[in-house]
Amino acid sequence: MFRLPQVICSALALAVCALIMPVAALAQAYPSKPVRMILPFPPGGPTDITGRVIAQKLTEQLGQPVVPDNRPGAAGNIGLELAAKAPPDGYTIVLAAPPIAISPSLYAKLNYEQKDLAPISLVAEIQNIIVVHNSVPATTLKEFIQLARRHPGQLNFSSSGAGSTNHLASELLKGRYKLNMVHVPFKGSGPALVALMSGEVDFGTMAVPGAIPIVRANKVRPLAVLSERRVPALPDVPTAKEAGVDNFVISIWYGILAPASTPRDVINRLNSEIHKALASSDLKGRLAAAGVEPLTNTPEQFAEFIKAETVRYAKVIKDAGIKAQ
Repeated sequence: MFRLPQVICSALALAVCALIMPVAALAQAYPSKPVRMILPFPPGGPTDITGRVIAQKLTEQLGQPVVPDNRPGAAGNIGLELAAKAPPDGYTIVLAAPPIAISPSLYAKLNYEQKDLAPISLVAEIQNIIVVHNSVPATTLKEFIQLARRHPGQLNFSSSGAGSTNHLASELLKGRYKLNMVHVPFKGSGPALVALMSGEVDFGTMAVPGAIPIVRANKVRPLAVLSERRVPALPDVPTAKEAGVDNFVISIWYGILAPASTPRDVINRLNSEIHKALASSDLKGRLAAAGVEPLTNTPEQFAEFIKAETVRYAKVIKDAGIKAQ
């Protein structure tokens, strides 16, 4: 049998090792410097709160700072575009929300595409809640619908911006019951919340974490949570189904993505660390206190989830008669 000379075999073995070792070393060494987590919405909102809590836990686990970087604007698309165009080296990640699935149907032109971002994992889900200003003479969701029917064009509602889940939830209610109500968009959940408390707007759909303190302080009146089950932080507030409105479930979810072409070793490492972080009792407790439910999956499952949400929201937008901008 023909055999290669020992010298040649040794040289080939060294060459193969030389090719493999940098890849292994890269995976083992990551991260060797701070990781930037882009938060595509303003400080103080549920995206910011959720992102900062998770970033702190990942910092502890990775041994390198995971630094939150708020880049709000254009319904989250400025931050998503920034992440999509960042170097695919694992040192830039982004905390995305439903706008990544909503925007393709809402904007005629975006400066990035979903394929420009690599899904890593879902991280959390937050429920929405419908609240009214205390001056509104309705104590249940059914009463509010009847009130809106009796006063077409006289009631208005806030949102954290056109195309947000709270905007689309209110539009869905309008469309289902043929209600004539005026949309008043704000630049973020904070200003929308202030408008609700002051009575500048009559009602709004908002994230539960932001609603908890003002509901408990009786500054607004809750009508229903838009979830399958009641929210533990507000146990007395019925679900929409319990309040007489079926098939009205719209939540806010969060997931972490990286620029496309980020090495699979890095994606897997981050996915593993995210699962570990969200399984920890201390992080679970901090999120639960804020009305946030941990939620994880694989990169492939997250990719399929985004596709399904894109299809779902395209129908909501079409049914609501909202035209692409």
